[in-house]
Amino acid sequence: MGPAGSSALARLGLPAQPRPGWLGLAALGLAAVALGAVAWLHARPWRRRRLQQVGTVAQLWIYPVKSCKGVSVSAAECTSMGLRSGHLRDRFWLVIKEDGHMVTARQEPRLVLVSITYENNRLILEAPGMDQLALPSKLPSSNALQDCRVFGLDIKGRDCGDEAAQWFTNFLKTEPFRLVQFETNMKGRQSEKILSPSVQNYEVAYPDCSPILVLSEASLADLNTRLEKKAKMEHFRPNIIVTGCGPFDEDTWDELLIGNVELKKVMACSRCILTTVDPDTGVRDRKEPLETLKSYRLCDPSERHIYKSSPLFGIYYLVEKCGSLRVGEPVYRMVQ
Repeated sequence: MGPAGSSALARLGLPAQPRPGWLGLAALGLAAVALGAVAWLHARPWRRRRLQQVGTVAQLWIYPVKSCKGVSVSAAECTSMGLRSGHLRDRFWLVIKEDGHMVTARQEPRLVLVSITYENNRLILEAPGMDQLALPSKLPSSNALQDCRVFGLDIKGRDCGDEAAQWFTNFLKTEPFRLVQFETNMKGRQSEKILSPSVQNYEVAYPDCSPILVLSEASLADLNTRLEKKAKMEHFRPNIIVTGCGPFDEDTWDELLIGNVELKKVMACSRCILTTVDPDTGVRDRKEPLETLKSYRLCDPSERHIYKSSPLFGIYYLVEKCGSLRVGEPVYRMVQ
C-alpha cells in the first residue's frame, strides 16, 4: 500500500494494514531466480556470447589406426580424446616397430591402403593382396603392454597379438612390426609436452597433437584451383569437414559450438610429407600438394618459431565440452 493509502486510513482512525506476506515471498523468489540465472550463465559461458553460424557439418571421420584409412560416420560422440562411434575411436591403434617407435605413412606410405570396418565388436582390416584381419575391439588383459614412442614422447599400448603383428609385417614387407591399442585407463600424451606449457592442458592418445582437426570444403576447393592433379580430403585426414563457408574461414574460428559440443582452437595444422602420399595408391609423390601449399599458406613471420617453413591447412581443436555431433548440424562460432 502506498503513502496516500496509509494517510487515508489514519484520517479514518484505522490502523495501517500490514504488507501481505506473499509479497515478501515473491521478492525472495525473484531474487533466487535471478541468482540462479547468473549461476547458469557462468556454467554456460557461451550463453553470454553471440552465436554466429559459420557453416554446416558436411562429414565426420574417425581414423582408428594411425595412418590407415578413415571411417566415415553420420554421428559421433566427441570425447576429450577425440571422436568415438561405438568402440571405434580416433587414433587409438598404432603400428610400431619392435623397439616401440611409431610407424606412420611418412615412413610406410602403403599404410594408407589399409581399410577398416566394424562388425560384431570387431575391427575388420583389409589391404591389397591380404586376407582380412579381425581384431576384437577390447583386448584381453593378458596381452602384453608395450612401451611406445610417439613423436619422442613415451606412451603405452596394449599389444594386439602375433597374428596382427604378422599381418602388418607381411603387408609392408620392410621389417617386423606390431600393432598396439590405447586404453582409456592409460595415460595419454600431455599437450604441454607436445606443444608448450602455455597451451590449455589436455591429453591425446596417438594423434599428432590434438583430439580434433577441422577443415572446410572451401579450403580444399581453393587449393585445387592451383593444382594440376586435384587433392582429396583424404590427403589431409580431418575429423570434421565443414561446408557453407569461405576458403580458410576456419583460420578465424577460435571457439566453436556444434550440437552440444564446445571446441577451442589450439593452433593451425602444419603440413608435412604425409600429404604427398596418394590415398588411392600408397605412392609418395614428395612434392604435391605440399609445394603448392608452401607457395601461399605459410605462417605470419611472427609465428615462424612455431610453424617454421611448414604450410598451414586446417585447424586443431581441443574439446572444452564433450557431447555428440551429427552430419548436417550447424557450426557456430562463439563471439564475445
